[in-house]
Formats: sequence, C-alpha cells, structure tokens
Amino acid sequence: MNDDAVFRALADGSRRQLLDRLHDKNGQTLTQLCEGLAISRQAVTKHLAVLEEASLVVAQWRGREKLHFINPVPIGEIAARWIGKFERARVDALIELKHSLEGEGGSHEQQ
Repeated sequence: MNDDAVFRALADGSRRQLLDRLHDKNGQTLTQLCEGLAISRQAVTKHLAVLEEASLVVAQWRGREKLHFINPVPIGEIAARWIGKFERARVDALIELKHSLEGEGGSHEQQ
C-alpha cells in the first residue's frame, strides 16, 4: 500500500464525497456518481482515477457498464497504522487510571 497516495486521495473534499456516495450505494456508474454534483463529469473521472490509483476504488466492467466499488482496505490499514497505535496507549492509560483510582478508594471489588 502506498500511504502517500491514500492520504493524497483523501485530502480532497470531492474525492471524499465520492467515497461517501459509494459507501451509501456501492457499485455505481460514472453517470450515477455525477448526479447532483457541482463538478463536471470530466472532473469526476479525474477524481475517480486518483481514487483508483490509491486502491480506494475498484472498477469492474459489467457488460458495457463500468461500475465503481469502494475498497475499505487502504483506509483500514491507515487506521491501524496511524490511528490505532495512538488509541492503544490512550486506552491502556485509562485502564491503568481506573485500576489506580479503584485501588486508592478501597472500593476495588474482584468480580
């Protein structure tokens, strides 16, 4: 996975909007994705290319239609690497604090 490509793709609000649309209804055509957007079809095509390059979107041909599907794996990997490791320390600190406070108050009960 290329972290830089994923972060670059996620940095743009229009691309995040496309991901949100695919999250709501996966497997959309370019025409469906363009509906109601304030950007041109050509701009949507370019944004989809960036998302595909980052492996956040996968395209699949069904007959003459090209359907776009969200790929959550790169976002999951980003979360595990860049968010999860920070959260783990925070959770461990809260557990330690809880145990410390329960021990100090003398109300620590074993269950």
